[in-house]
Amino acid sequence: MEISGPIYYLLIVWAVVTGIFLLLLVWRTLLTSHEGDQIFLDSAQDHMAREQREVVAKIMKLSKPITTTGITAGTLLLVIAGMWIYQGLKNF
Repeated sequence: MEISGPIYYLLIVWAVVTGIFLLLLVWRTLLTSHEGDQIFLDSAQDHMAREQREVVAKIMKLSKPITTTGITAGTLLLVIAGMWIYQGLKNF
């Protein structure tokens, strides 16, 4: 069965959304690798504590876009599968 029409365009959109989702996951993983689980600092090392707070803030900012793109990619995949099955049954 040939993939054409709306399914083809939905596949392109799904690929773009999934690519963005994966890039966001990689970015969060890179940020998480710079985050310290436990840091014991004295007052002279306030800049390190500030850097850690900035990293945590960046990670928290990424949670909503990651969730949104993940749900969008999953929904698009289900819609594409449904349309493909419907088209196959219609042509059967």
